[in-house]
Amino acid sequence: MQVTWRSCTSVIGILGAATFAGCGDSAAGRDQAEAGESSGSISATTADPSTSSSAGEASMSASGQSTTATSTTAAADDSGSGDGPLFDLGIVPDVAGQPCGGKGGTPEFSFIWIANSGQGTISRINTQTMIEEGRYIVRPDSAGSPSRTSVSLSGDVAVANRNGGVTKVYANVEDCAESNGMPGIQTSSGAADILPWGTEECIAWHTPFAYATQRPVAWAPAPFDESTCTYQDQKLWTSGANGEGTLTVHRLDGETGAVEDDVPVPGMAVNFFGAYGGAVNGDGDLWITNYGQPPMLARVDAVTLDVEMVPGPDIYSYGFTVDSQGRPWLGGFVNGSARYSPATGTWDVLGGVLGYGIQEDADGLMWLATFSPEGVRTIDSDSLALGAQINLPGSGCKGVSIDFYGYVWVVDMSQNAFRIDPATQQVDTYAGLTGPYTYSDMTGWGLSNVAFPPG
Repeated sequence: MQVTWRSCTSVIGILGAATFAGCGDSAAGRDQAEAGESSGSISATTADPSTSSSAGEASMSASGQSTTATSTTAAADDSGSGDGPLFDLGIVPDVAGQPCGGKGGTPEFSFIWIANSGQGTISRINTQTMIEEGRYIVRPDSAGSPSRTSVSLSGDVAVANRNGGVTKVYANVEDCAESNGMPGIQTSSGAADILPWGTEECIAWHTPFAYATQRPVAWAPAPFDESTCTYQDQKLWTSGANGEGTLTVHRLDGETGAVEDDVPVPGMAVNFFGAYGGAVNGDGDLWITNYGQPPMLARVDAVTLDVEMVPGPDIYSYGFTVDSQGRPWLGGFVNGSARYSPATGTWDVLGGVLGYGIQEDADGLMWLATFSPEGVRTIDSDSLALGAQINLPGSGCKGVSIDFYGYVWVVDMSQNAFRIDPATQQVDTYAGLTGPYTYSDMTGWGLSNVAFPPG
């Protein structure tokens, strides 16, 4: 392994006369935000497992739980039976039964996977019905404090436990295997139906790590086998630390969870959190970043395992993603957010644009979770022009992820997952989470976006 350093050759502050497309006058929008009002046209709907269904509501029950999705506008068709996805999906990672090598088409399943950190579980929510279809314990002792999630091109999820250990959960019950000695497959059907560890049979594997802190987890692109219509030799990256200066990156076999490679990253100055965020580019290289100031990026080459170090600009980093052009982005909570261009070795800084989780959609818009006001805003990934600010009734909005129908999801730290239609700014709410905390690639769109970039 070789470690190389790249200097910060230029930092460009670009926030000046910003315009807020679709939000009217920017000053007026800020005034509304300060008053706690929405700067866009937002109608709220709620899905809560604790509520009962009634007339005008779409309800689905599993294992005795009643889950409600109440719609106040017909602006979006949530049935999934209309004209299909909202954009050209390309090769969809979570499609079952799609012709080999085919493009487009409607996914047979599309889930968002959200970690319930305080409960030690992860929720699987159908992005179209907004019904929670499964909730899973992700460490044998239920005390892992799960946070970051990543969805593979096959649609399965891996979740990292802050207190150590990575777990893979199958998305399709047909992949789940007999393991507990009872007839049939025993698996959770929702929030009220959490099966004990050892009884749940959709846990693919759990790989323990003896770390004080383990956060990043990211699936890599994988080759597609036309003869079997499956992705082969899938790999998973993760990273952990036991104090300052002990950061290590690991690459796991996605089928078994076995650790195949260990890569020390001695050049990254880390605090207790170790590496805070991680994401891959189209070549399968892992990018990681630390928490706070000064930010530092490290890229682990998927072929050579060489490490490249990239010092960051004067911001406090938090959220992290890689866009379809292979550019890492930092959502910053002090001074601004930033984009790094590997081709030129330069940083662009959005001074005063503050937020947390961040992800790019199919139209090249970055969606950044904001905390003042609570909500999400858009940034053009090429021009860096600021767009709409959509305020949300959340508490501690942290995570952002795009689903395969083009909806934008924002997860707060209370109990909520908000689904936003970017065309109408309609907001639907799932309010049945338990101490959620996730801001990584919760749907698999982030991986698909780099593996099969639009255009």
